[in-house]
Amino acid sequence: MTTKSMAAPAQTSGLGHSLKPRQLTMMGLGSAIGAGLFLGSGAGVQAAGPAVLVSYLVAGTLIILVMWALGEMAAANPNSGAFSVYAEKALGKTAGGTVGWLWWLQLVVVIAAEALGAAGLLFSVWPVVPVWILALVFMVAFTGINLVGVRNFGEFEFWFAILKVAAIVIFLLIGAALLFGWLPNVTSPGFSAFGTFAPHGMSGIANALFVVIFAFGGTEIVSVAAAETENPAHSVGKAIRTVVWRILVFYIGSVFVIAAVLPMGSAGLKSPFAGVLDLAGIPGAGTAITLVAVVALLSALNANLYGASRMIFSLSERGEAPRMLSAVNSNKVPVAAVGISVAFGFIATVLELIFPEHVLPALLNLVGSTCLMVWGTALVSQFILRRRADRDGTELPLRMKGFPFLTILGLALLVLILAVGFANPESAAQLLGTLVLILVIAAGCFFNARAKIGKTLEVR
Repeated sequence: MTTKSMAAPAQTSGLGHSLKPRQLTMMGLGSAIGAGLFLGSGAGVQAAGPAVLVSYLVAGTLIILVMWALGEMAAANPNSGAFSVYAEKALGKTAGGTVGWLWWLQLVVVIAAEALGAAGLLFSVWPVVPVWILALVFMVAFTGINLVGVRNFGEFEFWFAILKVAAIVIFLLIGAALLFGWLPNVTSPGFSAFGTFAPHGMSGIANALFVVIFAFGGTEIVSVAAAETENPAHSVGKAIRTVVWRILVFYIGSVFVIAAVLPMGSAGLKSPFAGVLDLAGIPGAGTAITLVAVVALLSALNANLYGASRMIFSLSERGEAPRMLSAVNSNKVPVAAVGISVAFGFIATVLELIFPEHVLPALLNLVGSTCLMVWGTALVSQFILRRRADRDGTELPLRMKGFPFLTILGLALLVLILAVGFANPESAAQLLGTLVLILVIAAGCFFNARAKIGKTLEVR
């Protein structure tokens, strides 16, 4: 990507601009490093063996292209509605409203899942406070953090991300020492696992691809936070350049170590980081990784509550949600938007505690493929808006290199992932559920727009 000197001012009214560039960078990095990596990466290895690295490279390439596309648009138009606003500009109000509401629904459901997940993990190593109390404490605590101002929120996310990055760096160092036989009194497994690189062939790689793609979900929050960042054009460009290569190093590096140390069928794949550290003879590895996973979930909860509140704030400003949700307090925080976002999470948490394994799985299945729709919309919007800007001779503070080839490549990869998903009955059901939800939301946005047009004509 190339950066021009022209800085774009944030264009979201009412919100502050006190988020630091370092906070934005670490937020983007931390949002991509979650429980999906610490606990879920073993599922990809189980599906494809060492060839899961191919799946991660494909998924990583897609998210890099999406980040570049979002970066170009966010630098030119920093707005808390981000990809929802860009979709509206490129495809119309119904498209913009649909992708905004869909993303908001995904986040508020995931907030409940993360609170319960973190509480359950913490209870497993500290069985003192009941899970339901821990979950509600987490929800209240992070609501408070989100209400005290974006700078404080950013500082919490910064240190959460630092802890996760430190854990991965330590893991990579221990993994390298284990593989090269540098650990005393520990037999190195070497690289024999790569002798059979793809035990299930292309089908295994394809199945793993749909599993690992969701591990990268959350990186799009950088485009939302750009609206409250100092000098968005410079900050967004720096954040994306930094996040992109670090994500690849941390993800590919970690999965390489896991695939080399833990063969398919290994019990250690249930908690792959702990499994590797156990083989390295590190005492207390399971407890340590569990606590890191708790931090990862709480970091994601904090970021998702922020993202959900800013998205519905933007929808309110554009007339797609009740106007009261665009009010801000003295800290320039949209209090009502935070409240409505966390309220849904509270309700989902309580229902899941009353009806365990029924409410959240159904909701998560419904919104499980939302990130694919968001990424696809972002790429299509960037394609349209970039062509429009080039045609009109509009200066862009940040330009995605390789346009339009790389944008088209991103869309092609997305189509490939969707094809893989529809080929599997379980993921096909999730995709169809998300599609039905999209159609329902789109219908609501369409009729809302028509109703407003009708009221405008009546006034005239």
